[in-house]
Amino acid sequence: MSSQELLLPCATPHMLAYRSTFLLSGLCMGAWAPLVPYARTRAGIDDAALGLLLLCLGLGSLVMMPLAGILNARRGCRFTMHVGIALVLLTLPLLATTHSFAGLMFALTVFGAGCGSVDVTMNVQGVMVERATGRSLMSGFHGLFSLGAIVSAAGITALLWLGATPLMASSAVMASLVAFVLTHGRQLLGRSGDEGSPIFVRPTRKVLLLGMLCLFAFLAEGAILDWSAVFLADERGVQHSLAGLGYAMFAVMMALGRLNGDRILLKLGPRVVLIGGGLVVMLGFAMVVLANDWLLNLVGFAVIGTGLANIAPVYLSLAGAQKTMPGELAIAAATSLGYLGILMGPAAIGFVAHASSLPLALLAVAALMIAIIFSATRLVPKVSPQRLH
Repeated sequence: MSSQELLLPCATPHMLAYRSTFLLSGLCMGAWAPLVPYARTRAGIDDAALGLLLLCLGLGSLVMMPLAGILNARRGCRFTMHVGIALVLLTLPLLATTHSFAGLMFALTVFGAGCGSVDVTMNVQGVMVERATGRSLMSGFHGLFSLGAIVSAAGITALLWLGATPLMASSAVMASLVAFVLTHGRQLLGRSGDEGSPIFVRPTRKVLLLGMLCLFAFLAEGAILDWSAVFLADERGVQHSLAGLGYAMFAVMMALGRLNGDRILLKLGPRVVLIGGGLVVMLGFAMVVLANDWLLNLVGFAVIGTGLANIAPVYLSLAGAQKTMPGELAIAAATSLGYLGILMGPAAIGFVAHASSLPLALLAVAALMIAIIFSATRLVPKVSPQRLH
């Protein structure tokens, strides 16, 4: 990366482009949630088959993520982001129209690859911008990711409710992607790799433990992303055009929590955030599963988003602060494990739901919060919240 590029984050147009990448990634991720019930109905599949579809989404992302890292190092964020956007643009129309189960498997795999490429690139660029500016920006960046997911899920849901077809509704997201490339595509950063840095370092036991706890938090997030609309449609009889409201409520509260995350940690401390967050998430899942009123279920999804908002960021901060391995590599390892939860977890939920029921599968996810609650006193050092960053 050139010295000139290091100075670019100070320029408003470039900073707008960097922030837009996080918003864009949220748009991509949020676009799928409202389309899930429609895809399931068109293909005529059960929970187990839907779980297999979601597994394709996760596999596509997991395969692409390391490749995206190589592309970022060799070709730069600009090129890699454009690759990811192209893959999403190619597959969103298929996800909105395909009746074939095999066609959906292919489309979701490629769609997952596109989302994985965009996701990795936004985080790589976020770290580059933080280093270049000497400021802490990632919390706000990830708040924009959540905001993008809100806009996408709520916008597509509203269009579907107004009578638009899934293809017409998803076209709004595709238009946003094209607009980003045309207006901000050239302002993204170039190469991100540091020559001579190791490609892989074996994670230590502590980092693996932090990564597993991230996995639990991300798994809960993935459960809402991929199963909230199905739950509302199948268990509560909500019409498909409104089923995406569950994820929208969840994403709104998560965005608010993340945008205020630094302030919350400063006031309460990381231990309280983890313990309180875990308890709040369990309460939210109980409201979703036990309340028969779908409006109360929406409140439950919002409660889950509130509790989850700052759990993973605390663990990632701990991974960066530990001394058993380089902080940047530790964050990468913990993040990769976490993505296994958000990408592969929903598929596992589908198989559990097929063997028992979807409500029981969601309660099993809530039970994972017990590990997060108990980890607070064992893993979080007795330091001021600022020292986690």
